[in-house]
Amino acid sequence: MTLNKKQIQYLKGLAHSLKPVVLLGSNGLTEAVIAEIDYALNHHELIKVKIPTDDRETKGLIVEAICRETNAIKVQVIGKTLIIYRQSEEKKIKIPKV
Repeated sequence: MTLNKKQIQYLKGLAHSLKPVVLLGSNGLTEAVIAEIDYALNHHELIKVKIPTDDRETKGLIVEAICRETNAIKVQVIGKTLIIYRQSEEKKIKIPKV
């Protein structure tokens, strides 16, 4: 699934008021963290993940791994916060077509 600019803007607006659901700890990206992100995506569809690193390269690798492992779409990365989206079977969030 790919999103156009209008759909990404819509999701950014929805995510603005959200608090981070998953916080990566000192152990980094583990199987348990991936499972928790997967569970949160099934439940909420749109979530924020807090990534506690200042290194851009490391953060980029973590973001890429999260999106790949959970089949989610990266909506935005702001500072240490990642916003990702994955549609669930219930389709709780109605995304505009255009």
